[in-house]
Amino acid sequence: MNIATLIAEAAVEALKALYGADVTAQQVQVQKTRPEFEGHLTLVTFPFLRMSRKKPEDTGRDIAEWLMQHTDLVAGYNVVKGFLNLVIAPAKWLQLLAEIDADARYGLVAPTSESPLVMIEYSSPNTNKPLHLGHVRNNLLGWAVAQIAEANGNRVVKTNIVNDRGIHICKSMLAWLKWGNGETPESSGKKGDHLIGDYYVAFDKHYRERRR
Repeated sequence: MNIATLIAEAAVEALKALYGADVTAQQVQVQKTRPEFEGHLTLVTFPFLRMSRKKPEDTGRDIAEWLMQHTDLVAGYNVVKGFLNLVIAPAKWLQLLAEIDADARYGLVAPTSESPLVMIEYSSPNTNKPLHLGHVRNNLLGWAVAQIAEANGNRVVKTNIVNDRGIHICKSMLAWLKWGNGETPESSGKKGDHLIGDYYVAFDKHYRERRR
């Protein structure tokens, strides 16, 4: 249920009943009421003056009274020139909340074959040390972004690059092959990630020397 749509449809009926005018709901302008005025939604009455042949204020009051008598949408109103500010009945808000609560997929846009195709890549932990909460965070952030994109009507492909060592690990591996002489954590007494870090530094050192 969209309350603004219901107001527009009811206004169409009111104009027909009051002035014999045939308009469509698309021709009815309903907008959020400005904060300095009482009301939730505002109906713009200027387009209907040629039908009512009345002042904007009188046209607004005519429509408001019809809505009060023939629908359960409106609990009160005030008219400011060509703007009819409507106070929506509390029962309508409660009905709207109940419908939202009953719809498990409220607000979600189902993707179609014509929807944009989006790929989201996430979670690339360092394979050379144990996983920790930072990796879990990255997993959850990536998954959440994918879910948001899908909820907005996109066709989402999630991809996880497993065992992606990255350029920094490749540099360490190359340095170990060239200058490591078979050194291992056991032979050096160093932790594995510290040993890899040493060869990353070694790569950078040799690289800089060759550039001179």
